[in-house]
This record gives sequence, C-alpha cells and structure tokens, in this order.
Amino acid sequence: MTLRFKRLLRACAFGLALAAPALSQAAWPEKPITLIVPWAAGGSTDILARVLSEGLTQSLGQSVIVENRSGASGNIGTTFVARAKPDGYTLLVGSMSTHTMNQALYSNMPFDGVKDFTPIAELALVTNTMVVHPSVPAANLKEFIAYVKERPDTVAYASAGQGSTNHLSAALFEKAAGVKMMHIPYRGGAPAVLDTVAGRTQVLFSAGTQTLPHVQTGKLKLLAVTEEKRSPLLPEVPTVAETLPGYELSVWYGAFGPAGMPPELTARLNREINQILKRPDVIKKMGDMGVLLTETTPEQFGQILARDADKYGKLIKELGITAE
Repeated sequence: MTLRFKRLLRACAFGLALAAPALSQAAWPEKPITLIVPWAAGGSTDILARVLSEGLTQSLGQSVIVENRSGASGNIGTTFVARAKPDGYTLLVGSMSTHTMNQALYSNMPFDGVKDFTPIAELALVTNTMVVHPSVPAANLKEFIAYVKERPDTVAYASAGQGSTNHLSAALFEKAAGVKMMHIPYRGGAPAVLDTVAGRTQVLFSAGTQTLPHVQTGKLKLLAVTEEKRSPLLPEVPTVAETLPGYELSVWYGAFGPAGMPPELTARLNREINQILKRPDVIKKMGDMGVLLTETTPEQFGQILARDADKYGKLIKELGITAE
C-alpha cells in the first residue's frame, strides 16, 4: 500500500467521521414523535397540541402522537419529558404555570422549569379575563374596586385551586387595588366557572376559553383582561393596568424538549412550528377560543421563560402563596 493511498484512506475516514453527526441529524425523524400534554384532553392546551401534531406530521413525514399525562398541576407529564432523552422524539406543550410558578408553589419539585428543558418556541398567549357575576353593580374596574372596598372580606372570588393562575391573578389584584376579597378554591377550573355563573362566587380571573362563552350569553360580565396590553382579540376591553398601573399577568403556552437537545434540531422544530402557527385556519381556530398565537425564536422564548420564572417566583413568595 503506497503512502499516497494510505493518506487518502485517512482523509476519507476523517471526512466520514465529520459527516456522521450531520447524516444522523439529517435522518431525524426516523420514528414517531410523542408530544406530551400535561393536562386532560379537551382543554385549549390539548387542542393546540393536536393542531401542532397534525401540522408536524405533515411537514416531517412522521407521526406526531399527542399523549395526555395529567395530574399534580401538570407536574406528572412535565416530569416525564424532563427525564426523556434529548433526541427530539419526546416533546412537551407546557404552560406558564408548570415552568414558572410550580417551582415556587411546591416544596419538592421533581424538575426545574428552566434548567431541565430546552425552550423551542412560545406558542400562544391565552387571553386572561376578569369577570364578575351580573349581580355585581359595577360597570367597570373603578366601580368594582369601590364596591369591594365597601365590603372587605365578603366579595368572593373563585379559583381552580390554591396556587393556580386564577388565584395568583386575584391575589395580585388585591395587592394592587388595596382590597381584600374571600378566596374560594375549587378542584379545577370548570367548577370555579360554574359557581361564578351561578352567583355563588362573584369574581373570577380565568382564561377567555372558559369565560367568554358565558359573557356572550350575559351570564358573566367582562371587566378587563390581565395582560400588559389590550388583546387584539378583544380590542375594546381595557386592561387591569389601565386602572391599576403595573398590574400584569400573562398566561402563555410553549413547546419544550428535554435539556440538551441539539441546537440544529431545536432550530428546525422552531421553524416547523412557527410555519404551522402562521396558517390562517389555525389562527382563526385558536382565536375563536381566545388564544393569540405568537412567533419567537428559541432564544427569545428562553428569555421569556427565565424572566417569568424569576418574576412569578418572587411574587408567589412575596404573597405567601403555596399549593400544599
């Protein structure tokens, strides 16, 4: 074997070694992908996940299967993804609560909402509404605040449980407005909505997906939204911050993988997801539910994740809220 031939063989071997990771990456996905939803089927998170699964199945050429692993305020399904291999075959549609609130609410968390995940894309903002029962004689937020101040500890607000986004929204409102209401926690959002509709509780901070149908029928009265800016879906509805400057609580959904996913794979998933979220049919379907679709890079979503984990972690401790 000549020296030139040996050098040629070494060069070929070196070239193949460099190409191997790229070839392996290019082959993804070689098998079905599991998209975990840490909540029960039928909610807005689940519906959004199924829209994504359908779109990704078409664009990737592999089945993307939605699997609901609910329980423990989203911690069960989220933990499953945190412990999965970072190979792009196990993904998560998570929420603001699982990744930025639970760490402060529970003393023994099985994962870190920031460190144990790869942020892929922020998916949507859920229009978070403040509604009251029609019997409450307040046409706007200023009138409601005056009404509550005249009745300290008697106006009842419902929530989906201790430490839920409903609870945090109301506790933050009490602090900003200088009022005190009575907290009535329920086991889930549905009974909290129903009892507010029935008048057993008077106030509810909840996603528009749950409240707006009742607003349309006159069974609930919409006073405000809790985001920093007015929602493009409800441009005529004021924000709480227009009356109480500085008040803001935004509820988002996001796509995640386990920590350590290859940047090239993360970037590809981000591109594929953002293309799906731009489709007019998807925008309309989610918009009709009060869900505003967004577009971010993985880096931008990572910044949102870190910012909100710090913000809500401090707020929850300051307000003394726990879920246990």
